[in-house]
Amino acid sequence: MATVFSGHWKWSLILVVVMPMAGATPRSAEMPELSGPGPLSVGTDYREWSNGDRKIGVRLWYPAEPNSAMPAVVYKHRRALPGQRALDLEERGLAREKSAPKSNERFPLVLMSHGYGGWAEHMSQLGETLASRGYIVCSIDHRDLPFDDARSFALSFGSVLINRAVDQQRILTAFIDQAIFERPVTDQIDLESIALLGFSMGGYGSLITAGVPLDRGAPAYAQFPSFARAMLPDPDPAIGKRIKAVVALAPWGGQPSAMVWSDTALTTLKAPLLLIDGDQDDVVDFKLGVKRLFQAVSATERYLLVYREAAHNIAGNPMLVPGDADFPTIEFTTDPVWRKERIQAINEHFISAFLDLHLKGDTYKRNYLKVPTPYANDGQWPSVFGQQWGGVRAGDSQPDYWRGFQRRWARGLELHHKAAGK
Repeated sequence: MATVFSGHWKWSLILVVVMPMAGATPRSAEMPELSGPGPLSVGTDYREWSNGDRKIGVRLWYPAEPNSAMPAVVYKHRRALPGQRALDLEERGLAREKSAPKSNERFPLVLMSHGYGGWAEHMSQLGETLASRGYIVCSIDHRDLPFDDARSFALSFGSVLINRAVDQQRILTAFIDQAIFERPVTDQIDLESIALLGFSMGGYGSLITAGVPLDRGAPAYAQFPSFARAMLPDPDPAIGKRIKAVVALAPWGGQPSAMVWSDTALTTLKAPLLLIDGDQDDVVDFKLGVKRLFQAVSATERYLLVYREAAHNIAGNPMLVPGDADFPTIEFTTDPVWRKERIQAINEHFISAFLDLHLKGDTYKRNYLKVPTPYANDGQWPSVFGQQWGGVRAGDSQPDYWRGFQRRWARGLELHHKAAGK
C-alpha cells in the first residue's frame, strides 16, 4: 500500500497491530458526575441498509430489559490505512444483543455519525452511555472508500463531502418510515425529539442535516466537476424541523480552506448547538474554523466546550495502545496531552446535560452548563489546610466551581455560552 512522504509515494508492507481488548469496566471515581453508565440496561442490534448502490451499516443501542442470558457484545474492527500497520481493534461493550426493548416507554433518538475513516462503533462507549441514560442511539457505519494514492484519496474524500449528510438524512427518513428496524424497537422512539451527534466529517454532515445550506462555490469544492457539485446535499426541511439539538465534535468545514457555509447560511441553524474541540486542533482549525462557527450560528443558543492544548482527537473510545505501537497508531488513538478516558468522561458529562435539557426538557441539567466562570481554572472552592473532601463533587454548596467536578479536578477546560440572538 502507498503512503505519502515528503511529497512522494513509497510502497510499504502492512503489518498488523492487535490492540488489547478494552473492557467495559466501571468508570474511575475521578470522572465528573454525569459520566459513565446510567441506570438502564442496554441492548444492541446491527443492520445492513442500502439505497440504490449505496450500502452502509447501522448500529443501534437502546434501553433494554435486563438480559443476563446473553454475554456482553464485543465490537471488532480492522483499521487499515496506506503505509500503516493494520489495527485489529476489539472493545467489550455493556450492551447485550437480542435484548428486549424496555417496554411502555419512549425515548429521544440520537443519530451518531463518525469522522473520516471511522466506523459505527468508534464512539460505542458514548453510544452505550447515552442508551443507559434513556436514549435510542443510531450510529451510522458510513464505510468511506479506501484509498492508496492521491487520485483515490480525492475520490474517497469527495465521496464523504457528498454522502455524509445524505446518509444521515436517508437513515432518519428510514426511521420515520420504519424501514430499518421493526417493532417493538420502533415503538420506543420519539421521532419528534431527535439529536444529531457528529465527529469531524460527521459534524460537517450534522450541520447540513440540521438545516444549514452549503455554499457550492466554497474552496472545499473547488476541484469538483459540475456534476459532482450538483450531487452536494441540501437540507431537508421535513427532517430539520424534528432536530431538537446538535452536538458537533471538532466539526469540519468552517475553516478558511473549506468555508462550506457562509456566515449568512449559518444563521439558519435553529437547533441548540454544543461544539466540542481542542484549542490546538489544526485539522479543522479551531481558531478560524470552530470558533467562527460558534460566533456565526447566532440564531440559536450554543455552547463551546474547549480542551486546552488538545488536538483533533477529542472523540472516540479510549483504546489500549500496545507498547510497541508505531506513531500513526498512537496519533490516531490518543492525544499528546490529554488522557482519552478523561476526555471521554467529560464529553459524556456535558453531552448528557445538554441532551437532557433540550430533548427531555430537564431544566435542572442547565445547572451543569451554567458554569460560574468560562475558564475552569478560575473556579473557586475554598478549603482549609488539611481538609479532605473525599471525592465530593461540586453542587449547590460550591456555587463558584463547575458543578459535577471534584475540587481541584476541573482543570484545562473552557465552556463558553451564547444565547440566541447574541
